[in-house]
Amino acid sequence: MYEDWLRVGKIVNTHGVRGEVRVISTTDFSEERYAGGSELMVRLHSGEEEIVKVRSHRVHKQFDLLQFEGYTSINEVEKFKGCILYGDSETLPDLDEDEYYYHEIIGCLVQTEEGEELGKIKEIIQTGANDVWVVQRSGGGKDILLPFIEDIIKDISIEEKKVTIHVMEGLLE
Repeated sequence: MYEDWLRVGKIVNTHGVRGEVRVISTTDFSEERYAGGSELMVRLHSGEEEIVKVRSHRVHKQFDLLQFEGYTSINEVEKFKGCILYGDSETLPDLDEDEYYYHEIIGCLVQTEEGEELGKIKEIIQTGANDVWVVQRSGGGKDILLPFIEDIIKDISIEEKKVTIHVMEGLLE
């Protein structure tokens, strides 16, 4: 039933005593994804999955704070700490041309314009100015941090799961 659900965040802690949870979001659309009434799925540490309905959402510092319907105390949400939060892929808004969902980018192979394979994108970090794509090198070693800017990202093929980049001086160091 949940095979079409996408990771949208990680519950990193509780917040206050009234049942709010602190989420590090991995979705581009937190306002829509966490809107009141939205259904999310929490994968518990036991491996079980629990459907929750968002009662309220607000942003505090770099976190999304969520309260779920039926959860009114810190004791009831303690079990969610460290759990992954998922949203239904069918509720995703349409994107403009040259826009991509995180789940489409993560896992893509990164290669240089010369065809040298560097590794796969394992994570996307939101910095405010532009996203930074974290590439796990194929041969091991330190991750590559790619700023998502036109000077570097030259081509994205979601169908081929491939990203072509221009290597600027110092980028791979």
